[in-house]
Amino acid sequence: MSQLLVSILDDEPEIRQILSDALEDAGFRTQTFARATEFEASLRKNTPAVCLVDLSLPDKDGLTLVHRLALEQGAIVIIVSGRAQVQDRVTGLELGADDYIIKPFDPTEVVARVRAHLRKEKAPAQSQHETASFNGWIANFESYVLEDSEGEQTPFSHAEAEVLRLFLESPKRLISRAQMQEMLGGAAGESFDRAMDVRISRLRTKLKEDPKNPQLIKTIYGAGYIFLGEVDWS
Repeated sequence: MSQLLVSILDDEPEIRQILSDALEDAGFRTQTFARATEFEASLRKNTPAVCLVDLSLPDKDGLTLVHRLALEQGAIVIIVSGRAQVQDRVTGLELGADDYIIKPFDPTEVVARVRAHLRKEKAPAQSQHETASFNGWIANFESYVLEDSEGEQTPFSHAEAEVLRLFLESPKRLISRAQMQEMLGGAAGESFDRAMDVRISRLRTKLKEDPKNPQLIKTIYGAGYIFLGEVDWS
């Protein structure tokens, strides 16, 4: 079995070495980069399974890069940063990151989180359910695209895909915040709740929902969310 590739972008050589050593000891293949331009050039040749991205880069804003990775690459994106403020974590998750790890970190935790996200990614593929139709919409989880009844396409991020798939696989069932945290991973708390609110808000916008009276993704105040569409997987 070929080794999964993890790309590491960090301008600190010690951090790159620590992450690379831990991941390779765990059976992964790694590529390391000190500058965003080098990292972006590599994406034209290789598609990593996971990208570990620092936010404080010498040549480009890390958050902008995270947003592009989430929308265009479809890779799992994990921010590894010294920025510990709640707003930084929320912004990173809002822009499409799948996880946020604060420096200093334990390398074994990073490996564990990489594996956890890969397990989540693998589970849907085993069901061979990559396209779902619902209420005039088609969601394609291979190309990360929503298509409406007129054929207009709207891309969605990997992080948004996790939430949308969760709803589409459990239609007309209440999903609590605790269940979302358990199924999607991440630490429970204010930053997770706010990130989920933002992802759901963005999905509603892409589904052209009335923000004051959404018909597909309903908020059950104090309990969670429920998806009311008729779903057909193919």
